[in-house]
Amino acid sequence: MNIQIFGTKKCNDTKKAERFFKERGIKYQFIDMKEKGMSKGEFTSVAQANGGVENMINPDAKDKDTLALIKYIADEDKVDKILENQQVIKAPVVRNGKQSTLGYQPDVWKKWE
Repeated sequence: MNIQIFGTKKCNDTKKAERFFKERGIKYQFIDMKEKGMSKGEFTSVAQANGGVENMINPDAKDKDTLALIKYIADEDKVDKILENQQVIKAPVVRNGKQSTLGYQPDVWKKWE
């Protein structure tokens, strides 16, 4: 397994995801979305695995202005705007090769083991 966890240090679901893998002795790489974030390729791959760009967006994100903007801009501009403002992506994003999940999903991760 090659686990990557994209999230923020303050996000409770991200902390729970890290604990899930730690408890099972599974190595993972944590990527802080505030510092580095996802590349366009990573984002596109995760979006495809999770049913599209719309599913990547956290409707409860604090940045309401960006959420509103993303809702109304052209589809081809959405990805760039989301990548500029990664705090609107549902966290954590957990990747295992081509598989990935959004949010805290231990039931899915158990199937990866």
